[in-house]
Amino acid sequence: MSARRRGDSTRSVHAGLPPAENGTPYLPGPTFASAYHLAGDDVHAVPGYLREGNPTWAAYEAALAELEGGEVVLFASGMAACSALLLALEPGQILVVPDDCYFGVRVVARDHLVARGVVVRSVPTDLDAVVAACADAAMVWIETPSNPKLDVLDVAAVRAAIGPDATLVVDNTLATPLVQRPLELGADVSVASASKHLTGHSDLLLGYCAVSDPERAAALRAWRGLTGAIPGPFEAWLAHRSLATFGVRVERGTANARAVADLLGTRDDVRGVRYPGFGTVVGFELADAAAVARFFGASSLVTEATSFGGVHTNAERRGRWGSDDVAEGFVRFSAGIEDTEDLLADLIAALDAASA
Repeated sequence: MSARRRGDSTRSVHAGLPPAENGTPYLPGPTFASAYHLAGDDVHAVPGYLREGNPTWAAYEAALAELEGGEVVLFASGMAACSALLLALEPGQILVVPDDCYFGVRVVARDHLVARGVVVRSVPTDLDAVVAACADAAMVWIETPSNPKLDVLDVAAVRAAIGPDATLVVDNTLATPLVQRPLELGADVSVASASKHLTGHSDLLLGYCAVSDPERAAALRAWRGLTGAIPGPFEAWLAHRSLATFGVRVERGTANARAVADLLGTRDDVRGVRYPGFGTVVGFELADAAAVARFFGASSLVTEATSFGGVHTNAERRGRWGSDDVAEGFVRFSAGIEDTEDLLADLIAALDAASA
């Protein structure tokens, strides 16, 4: 009989903590050091320099590994983690990438990989489209739910359809490991920005790759050290500290997002409501850009910002960037942890003003 997996908040609170010892804190403080004692000639036995390793990183990596179910390599940002994977592709290899995934991934593929001879096949977030494009692919990159359209793919179905030869990378930023564990579904890599739900306070930049292959983990660590794509110890410590509230934050934000999606579905002045049934992010359309501006002007709780997954509710008109194939009035809305009744009342007032 397999051991029961503990609940989300229980795992988040206890993940990566050292064994209890009298007189020690739950979570040791950050280790600040650029160099370590390194006597003798066995220079690879322990880290000798910060780019090679840090105990504070290791503790947070161990915590994330418990949640993701694989070995974790921490990076300075989500894009640093993504780039470590993408820039390992060689000339002539084929990358299948969504045409609606995170914009930075698309830019690396278009402006850097193509120039060095990698063949990039851009497809919608759709199982049939992915399968049709994956012949001879070295890497298949999917994002589920996609950002910002919130389209969903079955990771296990993608793995079965593309076969074992291609490296399957899943961007798990929106779903988080509390909702979806890509490695258990057949992915080779789960990559995410920890700047969003995991840290949750809109004050940190971090990213990571979770993998099941120790050799891949070693290669990613070598890349991290060589390129200097390393996190600061204090940022890693703050992220680990924030992990204790991860489960309750996601639970509250998800409850708010569901309530928001339900409300939006009753409004005649709102079109195209998108909500995958989990998570904190909702998409919807107002009449035009001017209506969105009125919406933000009338709201006292919704911050206009380009992020998601924080304790504060925020949203943005995605068309302002010119990088996503969305309507001018499309809004990506990230529910925070405010009281649901307050958030809905503010939303109703803002929507009324937007349609006036």
